Amino acid sequence: MRFGEATVTSRSAFDPSRHLKRSNALFGTDLDGKEYARLDLPSAKTAKPGEIQHIFLVRQGSLCPLEALRNLAHVVPALADEPLFSWRDRNGNTRPMVRDTALKFVNDRLSSLGYGTTFGHSFRIGGASFYLSQKVDPEIVRIMGRWRSLAYQVYIRAFEQVASRHTANLPQNYGL
Repeated sequence: MRFGEATVTSRSAFDPSRHLKRSNALFGTDLDGKEYARLDLPSAKTAKPGEIQHIFLVRQGSLCPLEALRNLAHVVPALADEPLFSWRDRNGNTRPMVRDTALKFVNDRLSSLGYGTTFGHSFRIGGASFYLSQKVDPEIVRIMGRWRSLAYQVYIRAFEQVASRHTANLPQNYGL
């Protein structure tokens, strides 16, 4: 998912016909009885005009996106046409997540922990790299990332170039 698909450029820029809203998040159960969430993107970079693209989220371990969506709905109740990723101001108004404000918050947090800063595309690169490191088939990564071009291959090459740095000493690091 692109960072810009979860955020807006300013508080006043939210448009329910173009941006993710609460009614675009749906929960379901697949044929194997496993729960998932589907985010219906009303507008996406790679979509044709009027085409809705879908993001599928599945249950994970401690960083479960399904639980995060449920928690968001509990902590920030909102109407169906209000922003999916949002917060409440001191007057109780629902406000959309603004891209630059969200990135500043993340970067301030990373800096306070001694890490470098990030940019919106870092999340997409990180997601692709994570799945590749878990041996997910690159074609699945391409489909999940909704890449229409071969741009995702840049991440594969980048991951191949640094993989040994991150995985070479795993047995020693875990006392194996």
